[in-house]
Amino acid sequence: MSQINSIKSRSASSAVKKLVFSAMGIALAMVTSYIKIWEMPMGGSVTLLSMLFICLIGNWFGAGYGILTGAAYGILQLIVDPYMVSVWQVLFDYPFAFGALGLAGIFRNQRYGLQLGYAAGVLGRFVFSTLSGVIFFAAYAPEGMNPWVYSSVYQGSYLGAEGIVTLVIISLPPVAKALETVKKQAVN
Repeated sequence: MSQINSIKSRSASSAVKKLVFSAMGIALAMVTSYIKIWEMPMGGSVTLLSMLFICLIGNWFGAGYGILTGAAYGILQLIVDPYMVSVWQVLFDYPFAFGALGLAGIFRNQRYGLQLGYAAGVLGRFVFSTLSGVIFFAAYAPEGMNPWVYSSVYQGSYLGAEGIVTLVIISLPPVAKALETVKKQAVN
């Protein structure tokens, strides 16, 4: 009986730890989302690593936790800075796009898993944002320009810029070592 209680206690402790780290990731993502290096005219910006904090949760705890954390962050972004055209647009631009950052967890146990996962998460966000641009905002494309091209270039400009900057930063040896130290604390 004491072994069962010990297992339940460790499981509950692990769940609380994941919840706390996920909440911290959302908080850090929210704070850094306000540090805008470059802002696009119709939404979107290059921020100070804000997508990284959601991707870290996926990398540490798996894609499921990462996607859930990202979706929660997307809902928080909707509450704080809403832009609504329709229910589907809201889903694509907020919980789906930010939830896709959690895809970082699919590479969590691989060499360079954080870098690969981060790239996968940003690509997932790019896909949902581009689809939203094509489906809901095609009218903003310059006359004669294909909405797919317009949306891809628009989304890719700010997501790609932040993605490249973040990949360079997390690949620096001192940063990589620090992130690995925090990961050990999070998962052990």
